[in-house]
Amino acid sequence: MDFIEVSSRFSVIVQSPVLVTSQLRSPAARPIYHLRFAASGSAKSTMVCSCTVDAKPVSGEVFSVTSSSKSDVDYLGESTKGNLNVTKEHLEAFGIDGRATLEGPIEEIARVEAKEAEDLLSNLGIMDPFSSRHSPRGIFCSRTLNLRSISAIGYDMDYTLIHYNVMAWEGRAYDYCMDNLSSMGFPVDGLEFDPNLVIRGLVMDKERGNLVKADRFGYVKRAMHGTRMLSTRAVSEIYGRELVDLRKEGRWEFLNTFFSVSEAVAYMQMVDRLDAGAILPELGPLDYKGLYKAVGKALFRAHVEGQLKSEIMSEPERFVEPDPELPLALLDQKEAGKRLLLITNSDYHYTDKMMQHAFNRFLPNDMGWRDLFDMVIVSARKPEFFQMSHPMYEVVTSEGLMRPCFKARPGALYSGGSAQMVESSLNIHGDEILYVGDHIYTDVSQSKVHLRWRTALICRELEKEYHAMIRSRDHRVALIELINQKEVVGDLFNQLRLASQRRTKGRPAQTLAATNMDDQELTESMQKLLIVMQRLDDKIAPMLEADGEYFNERWGFLSRAGLWDKSHLMRQIEKYADIYTSRVSNFLHYTPFMYFRSQEQMLAHDSYYYYPPHLNGFVVDSLSKSPQEL
Repeated sequence: MDFIEVSSRFSVIVQSPVLVTSQLRSPAARPIYHLRFAASGSAKSTMVCSCTVDAKPVSGEVFSVTSSSKSDVDYLGESTKGNLNVTKEHLEAFGIDGRATLEGPIEEIARVEAKEAEDLLSNLGIMDPFSSRHSPRGIFCSRTLNLRSISAIGYDMDYTLIHYNVMAWEGRAYDYCMDNLSSMGFPVDGLEFDPNLVIRGLVMDKERGNLVKADRFGYVKRAMHGTRMLSTRAVSEIYGRELVDLRKEGRWEFLNTFFSVSEAVAYMQMVDRLDAGAILPELGPLDYKGLYKAVGKALFRAHVEGQLKSEIMSEPERFVEPDPELPLALLDQKEAGKRLLLITNSDYHYTDKMMQHAFNRFLPNDMGWRDLFDMVIVSARKPEFFQMSHPMYEVVTSEGLMRPCFKARPGALYSGGSAQMVESSLNIHGDEILYVGDHIYTDVSQSKVHLRWRTALICRELEKEYHAMIRSRDHRVALIELINQKEVVGDLFNQLRLASQRRTKGRPAQTLAATNMDDQELTESMQKLLIVMQRLDDKIAPMLEADGEYFNERWGFLSRAGLWDKSHLMRQIEKYADIYTSRVSNFLHYTPFMYFRSQEQMLAHDSYYYYPPHLNGFVVDSLSKSPQEL
């Protein structure tokens, strides 16, 4: 919600207060801050907001901002730079003791203030921090981040500031790739672009011609050879002794971004043609790795020769999905004192055309996209931009004429250079800079690993995944209930099996009741339980296979690998991205001063999340004993 929309719904009227959010209590004359609401059901409903001070104004600033030199770290280890503080001199002018301003236990004061703040946020139509965590447009936190301490925010452009229609962009990239493969002699007749064949976060096994989905440990959970999904048994036979290791770049190729979609679809389809013997011998003896190189070369030609980008520049409205909220989100950040940077691998002409189309029509007061950014760097050559120093050129004309330069200055437009030059020019470094991009490796991991910049990942699929999880909620609840039932039934079966095993050795079972069971009773109970478990397996297996089908029928959810565990992609996000969200404009629903706090990470042995309603005597006795007694 932008300011214009808010102001059209609410008007300011100075009247006697109805709701007082905070009142400075002191024997001396004190300022009182009033906040009053008046609402109706009509379209012209108003909120009355009146802030008045019942005392003479005091010269000087009421608030001060913590500077870098005076900043400390808070209880979560985050820098307090940029925090707003009440000026001590301002309080003393009223004879107020800052610590005694709000009398009473702080727990009670905080409870009342938090409730009033929650009500106010609700009346303003703004989500509170807890609600935002359960929204497809939320910003999710892996590592605690205080935006107040961020001095500069850098942005990638493609699929970050500008989101493309995947079917249009990747479909045309695929078409150019196939045209180039055809000119090289590959059989491509009858093949069509199928974006549902792959999802981001999969890994190509270039040695076997497979596409795999791995969990956070690198174990392969699903796999596809060519365009055919492999059975669970086949996956186990092929990858039972292997882990996905992204450091072995000669074999594994991680699908980091939407730009990988067209390449992966083309490669998997050509694997089918290779297996069928449809590729002519004249192209040379090709294995799966050689085929991958050929597909990559064909797609690279489409980008380098400029065919695809020329088409997009001529019809940007066909390829770019507009987002009117995006420029307003960046405007808030800029006006809050953040220095904004654009760092993209795209060239100057393409960047200028795309940014004009995506930004200029939504900016106020005849602003242009360049007015938002303190520095623009095109043809950045990421990830090398974060790793080493390259020559820098300043773009000095609208036609793209450049001249060499050795030191960057704020407000200019450059080509090439390095992240170190940016830090030197702005006189900021490390965790004072937040970089936002869509590519796990090129944007997020390299700026984190080499420079310790704070990082944000843009993952547009989060919105689809959120809605898919809502739709599959009943399915997952039913599935988990069946699994829990099998666990209980299976535990009883195992206990009886152990009792039977001990009986053959002439030893008593674990309990007197099990020892007293006769042989026939023991055998019949085990048979019944075994049949129940087998029938449960027949029910559970297809339900597990279908889990996540609302997101993708072949691969399931983006963030999960199996029912319980995280995907390899999710592990990469948590490792390298401090925050992640579906689009940059989601920042508009927060503030440039937001404190993003990561949630507690649940551990396998955490006991206070779940307290069993029926505890056996052993558990009760164990819980009542001290650690020294156990």
